[in-house]
Amino acid sequence: MPEILHPEDAIVRVTRTCICGSDLHLYHGMVPDTRVGSTFGHEFIGVIEEVGPLVTNVKIGDQVLVPFNIACGKCNFCKQGLYGNCHESNSMATAVGGIFGYSHTAGGYSGGQAEYVRVPYANFGPTVIPSDMDPDDAVLLTDVVPTGYQAAEMGGIKEGDTVVVFGAGPIGIMAARCAWFFGAARVIIIDHIEYRLEFAKNYAKCEAYNFKSMADPVVFLKKTTDWYGADVCIDCVGCEAEGNALQTFTGKMTLMQAGAATALQWAINAVKKGGIVSVVGVYGPPFNYVPIGNVLNKGITLRANQASVKRLLPKLIEHIQAGRLDLKGLITHRVPLEEISDAYNIFSKKLDQCIKTVLIPSAKH
Repeated sequence: MPEILHPEDAIVRVTRTCICGSDLHLYHGMVPDTRVGSTFGHEFIGVIEEVGPLVTNVKIGDQVLVPFNIACGKCNFCKQGLYGNCHESNSMATAVGGIFGYSHTAGGYSGGQAEYVRVPYANFGPTVIPSDMDPDDAVLLTDVVPTGYQAAEMGGIKEGDTVVVFGAGPIGIMAARCAWFFGAARVIIIDHIEYRLEFAKNYAKCEAYNFKSMADPVVFLKKTTDWYGADVCIDCVGCEAEGNALQTFTGKMTLMQAGAATALQWAINAVKKGGIVSVVGVYGPPFNYVPIGNVLNKGITLRANQASVKRLLPKLIEHIQAGRLDLKGLITHRVPLEEISDAYNIFSKKLDQCIKTVLIPSAKH
């Protein structure tokens, strides 16, 4: 049972939590300094059960969604809206800010795949859920939807652009769906699992292709864009990508690099000269083998970061309330928290046509 450790802490009783594709990187041993006894989970909503003496933003009984990035709201980076890079929540790091349940690399905070969670900086992070919002929609606002939206936003998509998304997991599907908001004329998603491609085609209204049916995905994408390349490529896969034997061997089997950077390599090579590559797929420290010379010689702009959830929430809530986004449509599985090991197995092995899993701590919720 977590306790109040700081006057601005809150204790949240979890009512919904999710398994994220990023959790699989922990589950598969890809993230450094993931310690025995860690509680995973960075996507959760719940009810405020207890607050520290200096908490004024929320009160006991409020139903809140909690952004996955732990941000103070006051440091130099938070003042720039870079809540994924908060210096106070993970001050020993030179890169990422604090993240719930994501190893000591991200601050060592306990996560939300639990019944209760200590939430630091409760005067900034927790956001009261609108009374008319479905809890299943709200829990997806903690990570999946903001990350997918920011992936498209960082792509600098302009009217008429062709956008290629690598990865038809929940975030890739959301990035493809959100690309239309920015004016894309054509959206293509690339993966190797047929049921995910079919889901993406229906949910995101995009083209969907299996890279295993191609001799070379980069050549395919060049050919389908008049040999120029896509205007924007988005990597929503990260360190566990399939599709390249050398990357798999060095990045997943021997850990000679921080994961297989196959999708990032394809994105760099498939984007047009002067194009933009947006990266939200997770790669761990310290380095990856990527064609940086092509980035230089093609004049590519490379943009990447953890999503600044708090910055994006007002716009995304507006999209939901206007009926432009059906978030809960991504959810394929609802599983009791007590059966989490089965849920991880299903999600990890891509069984039962699983796209997104919501965990429910107990029947009374």
